[in-house]
Amino acid sequence: MEQILNENRRQCKYALTSAVVVVLCVIAGVTMNLTTVNDENFDNMGLRTFCMFTVNSNLFAGAALALVFPFTVEGIRKHNYHMPNWVVDLVYMGVTAVTLTFLISLFVLSPVKGFRLIFTGSRFFLHGICPILAANAFCFFISDHRVGIGESFLPLIPVSVYAALYYVMVVVIGEENGGWRDFYGFATFVPVWIPMALILPLTYAIATFLRLLHNRLYDRRRKEEAELYTREFGGKDIRESVAALARAQARVHRLSVIPVPIRIISLMVERSGGDCSVEEACDRYMEAYLADRRKALEASLKK
Repeated sequence: MEQILNENRRQCKYALTSAVVVVLCVIAGVTMNLTTVNDENFDNMGLRTFCMFTVNSNLFAGAALALVFPFTVEGIRKHNYHMPNWVVDLVYMGVTAVTLTFLISLFVLSPVKGFRLIFTGSRFFLHGICPILAANAFCFFISDHRVGIGESFLPLIPVSVYAALYYVMVVVIGEENGGWRDFYGFATFVPVWIPMALILPLTYAIATFLRLLHNRLYDRRRKEEAELYTREFGGKDIRESVAALARAQARVHRLSVIPVPIRIISLMVERSGGDCSVEEACDRYMEAYLADRRKALEASLKK
């Protein structure tokens, strides 16, 4: 049983650590941009930095990964690692956006402005480190949800919104009328319809690659987890195993709300091969947990 709980805690800690690192790097990169008012190589510094897709995509990814914090901390406290699907989808969207930033920086901006310029200073974080670490966090450590094919279209939303805004500010309004300068060069060096036609297919290709890699690693983790639960609970009376888990948790946690590790119990029931349902196992958990707490309370009153 201890091995099961340790594995659950390990997943929570890895997910939390990877998310914290990305958020700190995003803060570092954006802060450097905000505090650098003048840069001879880049016009969009200070508050103007927020018109850059680089900055917005990193902020989006950082905010999405910050949502991982409360669920992983709760998972560590209550031994019940669970990440809501909507959080994983937001992380997926943010990671796809910063991966697009990384690829454009590497293959479009670097050949024009130079690799050293594009990947130094704040751009070291926003163009390079943050996208790499965010993709690593999503694929390897944010592991509690399998991304479906339909969800591959979600990352197109933030890119489409920014592409439309960029087109309006650069092409429709224009810099001379108070719009944006064509700082990415998409409307200067090539006909504007070419990058506009390529950006969404490229985004979808990135999203598909990330989804396939994430799901492959997710399936491998689930297989290893299933083997672990089968070794621990295969052929056993799951009711007694659940009761033992409840008694162990009751001695560790003295919370006003009883934490029921539904994910762990579901896997125990699934791999035991018995006739106990998840609902019955959860009821047994509650009974055993309350009984142990009641004994502890009676013992303290006698003292």
